[in-house]
Amino acid sequence: MSARARPRPCPTCPYRRDVASGVWDAEEYAKLPEFDGDTWAQSPAWFGCHSDEGVSVCSGWLGHRDPTELLAVRLGVVSGTLDPSVLEYRTDVELFATGAEAAAHGVAEIETPGEDAAEAIRKIVAARTARRRHPNGGV
Repeated sequence: MSARARPRPCPTCPYRRDVASGVWDAEEYAKLPEFDGDTWAQSPAWFGCHSDEGVSVCSGWLGHRDPTELLAVRLGVVSGTLDPSVLEYRTDVELFATGAEAAAHGVAEIETPGEDAAEAIRKIVAARTARRRHPNGGV
């Protein structure tokens, strides 16, 4: 089955302008600028959604620029790992224009996350813990 995008970027998507700084690890933010350059110079690996641990394509990543300009999207559609619908993805959620902008925002408070970031982190940890305990939704 080919990966698809969620209808909207997740509430903690690193590309969202309204997400608190410091939610994700610095290593995650460092990946974002790899998709800012010319298509031929970008990372060939597609960016997975953090909320479902890479099962879906990150909607913020797809929406921050024209998805057809992303090398990983082109390769993913051709190889069948990404559903062709990702080529048409658009969102009305306000996103950073580049991965570099998103990364700079994300790491700005990474050493001392504010209360909004701390709350987002708690929710992410709780959701991931619950999925690991009950991977198929069972009890």
